Amino acid sequence: MQPFTTLTGVAAPMPAANIDTDKIIPARFLKTIARTGLGKSLFANMRYKEDGSENPDFVLNQEPYRHAEILIAFDNFGCGSSREHAPWALLDFGIRCVIAPDFADIFHSNSFKNGVLPVALPRAVCEQLMEDARMGGNARLTVDLERQVVVRPNGEEIPFQVDPFRRHLLLNGLDDIGQTLQHAPAIDGFEAKQRAAQPWLYAQP
Repeated sequence: MQPFTTLTGVAAPMPAANIDTDKIIPARFLKTIARTGLGKSLFANMRYKEDGSENPDFVLNQEPYRHAEILIAFDNFGCGSSREHAPWALLDFGIRCVIAPDFADIFHSNSFKNGVLPVALPRAVCEQLMEDARMGGNARLTVDLERQVVVRPNGEEIPFQVDPFRRHLLLNGLDDIGQTLQHAPAIDGFEAKQRAAQPWLYAQP
């Protein structure tokens, strides 16, 4: 998993609450278990017309938001089903941070496990950041996980809090497998002791 330290990028404003996981990645795209290739289907029902052409009114079909790395939304982002494809699709599109007043619990957890940083800030602050985002590509936001601040284009720093353990994992690019591999020497040592103490369990048939 790619570490998340400091991100400076275009922020896309999505002034809506209760954006659920079916909106983020509709159910018809859940047949795959691959984490790549889902970016093209992100927000598909809003992003494309019935004939498959782009909806020009949708923010991610507009410049500079086609290249957004940060998404700003309102309350209860990621509600609905527990599909892990939702953060996969965001990440595959290029979005590494979602800023909203609050998040559905399972989406919140899945995001950290897949390298997407959910930042919870008061609604009034999210509204200010949306106004910044509407200024376009020259008004980039910076999300500094190490210092736990969002930096507005005017230089104002807005603090946020992340669980220390989850912050450590993101800063070091550690998913569940990465966490386990950190303990590889201890696991190997335990296995060696088990083999020595109970060799019949490891004998080849």
